[in-house]
Amino acid sequence: MKAIVLREIGGPQRLKYEDVDDPTPSRKEVVVRLHTAALNRRDVFVTYGQYPGIRLPAIPGSDGAGIVVDAGVEVKHVAIGSEVVIYPGLDWGDDVGKKGLHFHILGVPTDGTFAQYVKVPAENVYPKPPHLSWEEAAALPLAGLTAYRALVTKGQVKKGETVLVPGVGGGVATVLVQFAKALGARVYVTSSQDEKIDRAKTLGADGGVNYTEEDWPKKLKELTGGVDLSVDSIGGDVFDKLMSLGRIGSRIVTFGATKGPVPQLVMPKLFLKEITVLGTTMGSPQEFREMLALVERHRIRPVLDNTYPLTDVSVAMHRMEKGDNFGKIALSIP
Repeated sequence: MKAIVLREIGGPQRLKYEDVDDPTPSRKEVVVRLHTAALNRRDVFVTYGQYPGIRLPAIPGSDGAGIVVDAGVEVKHVAIGSEVVIYPGLDWGDDVGKKGLHFHILGVPTDGTFAQYVKVPAENVYPKPPHLSWEEAAALPLAGLTAYRALVTKGQVKKGETVLVPGVGGGVATVLVQFAKALGARVYVTSSQDEKIDRAKTLGADGGVNYTEEDWPKKLKELTGGVDLSVDSIGGDVFDKLMSLGRIGSRIVTFGATKGPVPQLVMPKLFLKEITVLGTTMGSPQEFREMLALVERHRIRPVLDNTYPLTDVSVAMHRMEKGDNFGKIALSIP
């Protein structure tokens, strides 16, 4: 089969399009012929060696959708020919509330979806939502699951609450806007580009501010009246501003830190407002099922930025690195 292989660290330009052996399923595994894969920032970090557990050579990629073409002898509940989307978490464990010690994500060190075929445990494939295209289905898993767990399981969002999604534009952030709106929240965003704020409004956002403007937190406070739940992937000096925006008893859920460590945390804001801070990563198989049900119930479609052929994966990654994308970047599998 054809696949994208990382044999040495050094950035997306190190990725090679090669012939590798087709995967063979074990007794409890299936092989999926992939129609489409999708990018995550994790894939970019892996090429620079900025992710734990990397073993080379490896086939990156966590997101994918396709058709089951082979199955192990003990697989009974998945039929050959099934159209599926892949749950990218491996070995979550028995506790829905927290991942186990052996949890990891498909695509380095376990070979991933930047290939014509991928093998995964049979329990990791779920029926493709019928209203989604192959590109939309591939774009959903990691971003959708991360957003669902952050918003619902950890954030405990309630109808009528005000939700803030800082730095809208990436895959998780755009899904967060859609999910929060579907669940009855008022949704606000920030971005360095007015165009991205306007596009977020087409997804259901009630408003937003450009964080390059002076006193943007004050403007956002006037616009929202205060925030009940912030779902943050930025960190850095933005985190303290989120606490300033939070109402008494509000929550901040964090799943990333693209701006690095928080330089100065003003503790009185945290305890005087009784703000709860929660961390989250990915999600359990149960949450993946619940997320798919939400997507089908509200007929939500992940936002697609661009689709590139698999051979242009390095170009696609550079677009993600520059932050030019709005929504998910998909890869068409030959």
